[in-house]
Amino acid sequence: MNKQSKAYLLGGGIGSLAAAAFMIRDGKFPGENISILEAMPIMGGSLDGAGDPDRGYSMRGGRMLTTDNYECTWDLYKSIPSLNFKNKTVFDETVEFNEKHRANSKARLVDSRRAKVPVSSMGFSMQDRVELLKLSNADEDTLGADCITDWLSPAFFDTEFWYMWATTFAFQPWHSAVEFKRYLHRFMLEFSRIETLAGVKRTVYNQYDSLVRPLQAWLEAQGVRFVTNCTVTDLDHHSEAGIFTVTGIHCRRQGNSEIIEVNDGDLVFFQNGSMTDASSLGSMASAPVKLTKADSGGWMLWEKLAAGRPEFGNPAAFNSSIAQSFWESFTVTLKNPAFFNQMFQFSGNEAGTGGLVTFKDSNWLMSIVLAHQPHFPNQPEDVQVFWGYALSPNRVGDFVAKPMANCNGEEILRELCGHLRFDLDTVESANCIPCRMPYITSMFMPRMRSDRPLPVPPGSKNLAFISQFVEIPDDVVFTVEYSVRAAQMAVYQLLGIDRQVPPVSPLDKSIRVQFEALIKSLK
Repeated sequence: MNKQSKAYLLGGGIGSLAAAAFMIRDGKFPGENISILEAMPIMGGSLDGAGDPDRGYSMRGGRMLTTDNYECTWDLYKSIPSLNFKNKTVFDETVEFNEKHRANSKARLVDSRRAKVPVSSMGFSMQDRVELLKLSNADEDTLGADCITDWLSPAFFDTEFWYMWATTFAFQPWHSAVEFKRYLHRFMLEFSRIETLAGVKRTVYNQYDSLVRPLQAWLEAQGVRFVTNCTVTDLDHHSEAGIFTVTGIHCRRQGNSEIIEVNDGDLVFFQNGSMTDASSLGSMASAPVKLTKADSGGWMLWEKLAAGRPEFGNPAAFNSSIAQSFWESFTVTLKNPAFFNQMFQFSGNEAGTGGLVTFKDSNWLMSIVLAHQPHFPNQPEDVQVFWGYALSPNRVGDFVAKPMANCNGEEILRELCGHLRFDLDTVESANCIPCRMPYITSMFMPRMRSDRPLPVPPGSKNLAFISQFVEIPDDVVFTVEYSVRAAQMAVYQLLGIDRQVPPVSPLDKSIRVQFEALIKSLK
């Protein structure tokens, strides 16, 4: 690389933001030579959070963090200044916040009688233990494109462990056995404390304000160029002697088509695929519109690049079955403390200390979480915000006679209050904004190793992939860490940076961790 080299990052999610930071911090790449092209009017990708007390707040999701691993994420955020405290980094403020607000869920599972389900036992039979051990020890080539159900018997999916593990990480029985195995190893430390969620860490505010904004502010100070409302539609390229080189970027801005020339020495980083592609919001009066990739075009560029190039992956493995990859979330804005007060009386947890509360017998398999307040920097003291989601939105509700996917915000609140046996007065004047996400667990779909490209595919001279849809041995998708790790690997390889990417912590090799997981499984 030379000082005239430019870098173009296609997509404004955490992967691209992290890649830009690693280029500047570790590769000494001039910030003013980096451009991030994003189709939306705002950066952050799936790490979103927006709204106000009058229109209502909305978050598509909330990624859980841990400080016991997430090696690349914290390697990055130890360098990014906090927006809330002088002389502190984002890592510093996150650690201090979690020391003050420790998770200790007292109502992790709730049954149809509104009774807290005892979770001291995982509910395993001896057959469950044997099958789980066999799956966790199988190599990935043996697992191949198998589903979890190919390795575990039906009774397993009615254990307390499954309800807690599945709703903590959003697994379905038909998802990839490989991904499930990776989670068992990566989060073995959480196995022994899954009922309290003690290992889960939260950011001070929602993750847009806590992770995206400070990183974007730091990048702006380095001169990075952010181009919003810019949709990349195609890449010009040529191949010679097996070497693939991008030579141009086609994009559409404000109704006009443009071509950005990619010169020799320039780099292109592409966020291929999106778990929040084709998302849609509803309201108190209307259900979210049902969109697909045809409505957004978010998968189109990866599909073009991968056609005839197996080294660039197989997007069809992930985006071909919305029925198996979608669920629905909802964000509730309250101007009356009654709901939070009654949740405290019921659960025994103050907001920010309890984690997910899952209604295990609900047809929708609904969960909610009350984060520490305020959850947004502009949130007034007399306003509360909480988030929830359901893994089975196509099923008819227990208290509302229609699928969640067809429900508006008012109907979702009725269903929730029904499970809690709360009067509707507790959500009086509430604003519930539902969000449909057709591809939200697409990265969990059964797939072969070859269906995901490496961050820098063989033969690629200047193109790297950064997303939840690249192949990183041993790490787990549906985490901030996966995107950040992919970014760090891609940047270090293309720039030839002589610094080791922090390795995945081998916590599953710890005798203590293994022993605690074993003891837990025997209860």
